[in-house]
Amino acid sequence: MRNTRLQDFHIADWLPAGIGLDDAIVILASLATLAMFFAMWQALRPNSAFERRLEQIVHRKETLRQSALVNRRSPHRRTPVGFMREAVTRLNLLRSRHAAEARQMLARAGFRSQDAMVKYLFAQISLPFGFGALILVDTHVLHLMPLPPQFALVPSVAAVLFGFFAPKLYLRNAADKRAKQLQLALPDGLDLMVICAEAGLSLDATLVRVSRELGNTWPELAEEFAITAAELTFLPDRRMAFDNLNNRTSSDGIRGVVNTLQQTAKFGTPLAQSLRVLATEMRTARMTRAEEKAARLPALLTIPMMIFILPTLFIVLLGPAAINVMDTFARH
Repeated sequence: MRNTRLQDFHIADWLPAGIGLDDAIVILASLATLAMFFAMWQALRPNSAFERRLEQIVHRKETLRQSALVNRRSPHRRTPVGFMREAVTRLNLLRSRHAAEARQMLARAGFRSQDAMVKYLFAQISLPFGFGALILVDTHVLHLMPLPPQFALVPSVAAVLFGFFAPKLYLRNAADKRAKQLQLALPDGLDLMVICAEAGLSLDATLVRVSRELGNTWPELAEEFAITAAELTFLPDRRMAFDNLNNRTSSDGIRGVVNTLQQTAKFGTPLAQSLRVLATEMRTARMTRAEEKAARLPALLTIPMMIFILPTLFIVLLGPAAINVMDTFARH
């Protein structure tokens, strides 16, 4: 009797009229994909407000105090970030060798929240499956991209590879942009540091004051200086704070500032004099780079001129003469 009932049960009988089993599978797969992307969007929204960065800097002191303690995390609520953390923890990705490199790259890109590593690692393991499943549904179920059988899996494989490398490319691009912003902001920061040092402020007070002054114009450099000032206050060795600043950034200018500050603290050189010399060297290097770019312009403009400007110039100059010659031959 039970077997007869199971044989009479059909999933299609429970579906609305006009919707087949294939359509139901496509709808469920699409809804699952949209739900996954919505959860990731909620967790990976950019946090670029300066007020939030200041809050992270304020909490940095408490984090440094408790860095030597082993704290057990409380059970996470069922939030998107909690789900990501649970998945990453079960796969043991936070202790991998790749996690250390990713943590340094996240710091260079400006992502300093506690969940940034979890979001990044979860994106690396979920985006390949999400993109691959989406393209697979489009090609094999919806048939939006009809392909020969031998090339049917090529879009899905390409989508999986793109989903795997997309977070790394995005993070590297963000780190490069932030390094350029730091390089552009450094001359203004050095000038303010020279003024503060000549006014008699200590290095810690100088960094705090400069970070406040640059908060609206150059928030990236202000954030780095504020974190360094906090680390100088609480770390047992001041060189650790300078090393952390050097590791958080990939800018050559910041590296020069770090070396200057370390030498000043080690040999007792006057801070204002050292910063003034460094600012002069950076202005000279900046002018040299500008001159190099200006010297490369003629070579870079040669091909665009040959392709776009010279043909138009020839048409304007030789066009009327060519028309007159054609009219003359047409009359004869």
